[in-house]
Amino acid sequence: MKTLDLLALILIIVGGVNWLLVGLFKWDLVGGIFGGMDSVFARIVYILVGLAAIYSFKLLSKVSK
Repeated sequence: MKTLDLLALILIIVGGVNWLLVGLFKWDLVGGIFGGMDSVFARIVYILVGLAAIYSFKLLSKVSK
């Protein structure tokens, strides 16, 4: 599970940085890398980031110990 926790953390960081860039510069990093927000690859990354965020609720119990 440690690998899955690390992967989730990395995806959450990518999502956070992406939102920071959208907020500051109106530029979507994921969309820029994968050819726009509507490309299949960008949508997959968005879905993975969202799933990682949902999975991270499990990690809250580890942090609160």
